[in-house]
Amino acid sequence: MASSTHQQPLAVLTVSSLEEDHLSLGRILGSSHGDLRPARSCQEAVEVLRGGEIPVVICERDLPDGDWKVLLYATRLLERAPLLIVCSRTADEFLWAEVLNLGGWDVLAKPFEAQEVLWSVSFAWREWLRRESAPKASRVAAAR
Repeated sequence: MASSTHQQPLAVLTVSSLEEDHLSLGRILGSSHGDLRPARSCQEAVEVLRGGEIPVVICERDLPDGDWKVLLYATRLLERAPLLIVCSRTADEFLWAEVLNLGGWDVLAKPFEAQEVLWSVSFAWREWLRRESAPKASRVAAAR
C-alpha cells in the first residue's frame, strides 16, 4: 500500500476496547501494510489523531466513552480528517446506511475477513490521498 506521493507508510488508527480487535487487525494489516496505532477509547483516539497525520481510522461501533459518531465528529475538527471505517458484530444495512449518511467511509463485520479489511482500508487510503491532492476548497467540501 505504499504511495509514490507519500514515502511514509500508511498510518491506521484502530479504536476498540477489545484487545482481540487490535490483534486481528494487526494480523491482517501487519507491518508490511503500514503503521498501526491502537487506541482503546474515543479520548485516546482523539489524542493520537492530534499527534500526527492518520489517513484511516477503524473504529468499533461502541466504545467505553462514546461511540463511532463521537469519533467521526471529532475527526471533522482536524485539518486533514481521516476516513472512518466502523466495525461491529451486528453490522447490518441500518448501521451501514447510518455510517455512510453521516460521512463515514465503510462498515466492516466482525469477525474480520482479511480481504474485506484490506479492500476497505486500501480504498479509504486512496480516497484520502485523492482528497489531499485536491485544491483546498474541494477538500473542505469533501469533508462535509
